[in-house]
Amino acid sequence: MLQQTVVATIIPYYAKFLAAYPRIDDLAAAQVEDVCGLWAGLGYYARARNLHKCAQAVVELGDFPRDIEGLRKLPGIGPYTANAIGAIAFGLPVLPVDGNIERVAARVFAIAAPLPGGKSVIAAAAQGLIRDAAARAAPGDFAQALFDLGATVCTPKSPDCGRCPWAAHCRAHAAGIAASLPVRAMKAVRPHREGMAYVLLDAADEVLLIRRPPRGLLGGMLALPETAPAPADWAAAGSIGHVFTHFTLTLTVMAARAELLPPGALRAPAANAPLPSVMRKALDAGRRALNHMSDGE
Repeated sequence: MLQQTVVATIIPYYAKFLAAYPRIDDLAAAQVEDVCGLWAGLGYYARARNLHKCAQAVVELGDFPRDIEGLRKLPGIGPYTANAIGAIAFGLPVLPVDGNIERVAARVFAIAAPLPGGKSVIAAAAQGLIRDAAARAAPGDFAQALFDLGATVCTPKSPDCGRCPWAAHCRAHAAGIAASLPVRAMKAVRPHREGMAYVLLDAADEVLLIRRPPRGLLGGMLALPETAPAPADWAAAGSIGHVFTHFTLTLTVMAARAELLPPGALRAPAANAPLPSVMRKALDAGRRALNHMSDGE
């Protein structure tokens, strides 16, 4: 959950997730739709699907692999996650390079290769930090110390070099360029997409939903229909915007009420339907519009 998401956001999700799946066997036996439902609002839903696949793979193996190569073979586990598990859980002499450690390494070695292209160069240099005998003796502690160093001292802006235990060995500090590293390339403008979302509520304030295809954007998640369910007298409910990693999206929202939803259709209480953030925005816009129309009658 902490990949691409800050601690403050994930705490309530994490507690709810562990309550639902206290053991890896419980997660492996769950339906992937239920797993994604508990993830709704966190985004990057491929993480949830991969976590479910990973749990199934670990159960099939009987336990987690104790080597980096074995960890890398698990679904959804890349170099960073494999090294984090290896160092912190199993004491392997490897370094998980997150944004904090990346920044520390770029400054200690004065690496000016711009990100994201320079990530591999910085990561390779960072691995050299763990060659010290003390670091290799407690790689998990060393990694977490570097996380904290980057988060509290070697910060993105105005690094506190006076408090840094490595200041005397930092090439960027010696050159007076610590605050300018790592260099980041200009971000490309995100492409923009547009679409439709239809909010159909019944007399019990349940909303009509669909299940998105398992692969692709919001794969496997519950969502609002993209085409108009019939029959209904649709009204414009405005539009909502949402920013994804690689593009921005504007959804035109249409809303309607019906006494009953189609028999056998997916549905959920509108107030707490387990929807991803973009769909929650659209649903809220539709409900507001319908309530406003009701108040005006």
